[in-house]
Amino acid sequence: MQVQAIIKLTVSMAIFGSIGFFTKYTGIPAVELVFVRCIFATLFLGSLWLLTGGLKTERWDKKQVWTTALCGVFLVLNWVFLFKAFEEMSISVAISIYNLAPIFVLLLGAILLAEKMTLSAIMATTICFFGSILIVGIEHFQSLDQLFNSGFIWALLSAIFYALTMFTSKNINGLSSYALTFIQTAIGIVMLLPFCDFAVFEGLTMTNWLFILGTGIIHTGFVYYLFFDSIRNLSTIIVSVLVFVDPVVAILLDILILSFRPDTLQILGIILIFGSILYILFKPQRKSSLEG
Repeated sequence: MQVQAIIKLTVSMAIFGSIGFFTKYTGIPAVELVFVRCIFATLFLGSLWLLTGGLKTERWDKKQVWTTALCGVFLVLNWVFLFKAFEEMSISVAISIYNLAPIFVLLLGAILLAEKMTLSAIMATTICFFGSILIVGIEHFQSLDQLFNSGFIWALLSAIFYALTMFTSKNINGLSSYALTFIQTAIGIVMLLPFCDFAVFEGLTMTNWLFILGTGIIHTGFVYYLFFDSIRNLSTIIVSVLVFVDPVVAILLDILILSFRPDTLQILGIILIFGSILYILFKPQRKSSLEG
């Protein structure tokens, strides 16, 4: 059972790692792409929820539903900002900044819940921040306007809202995975509908539509099914390790297919970011700590 779950999670993360590559060929902007993604996820996972009989046995809790809805707002904004970052910068740079999310979760815990941060956690957070500066290639920017227009802010916002999604979801335990995702993606449809420009769908090629359908059906419906079906059978440690398959695949595709060539400082930035995050995740916590 565990071997099957590991395979499923690895496959889901590998597929999700290619989402940046797919977005480059959809031919539509971030808001419209996330809108389509929410529609496919709602239909696909909603159908599975109904077919498995889970809808009939679902236990609804008003507080849990509202928390899930708030989490859904954060999730949708996270997707929009990530896709906007893909529009402005290389996938490798965007995905590396995006994976700063665990660091932001740590900071949110310290700020909002008064959780303690160890000295090593503070150091790792500082190193991650330094790594993000290196990977965005800040030495190439002559002004703050250039930096802001590079996609750095979008990538940073995507990481912050991904962290808010993870932080909020910690308080959701009374709903099934299907119910949770259905509510979140349905919220996304309602949120983005007023902002969608449906004219962008005119004149799209067959290739564009194939990548759009792939993003909706494969990267959302199929991947979420594999993800939720696997994590319930795996330990937190195994899940924490396997989620790194996502950025590895994304960076490899960016280098091998989209011809991204990181310079020495960007490579160092990638190493600093992921090295610090792995350190945070797997280093045993000591008793001595500093107040966050």
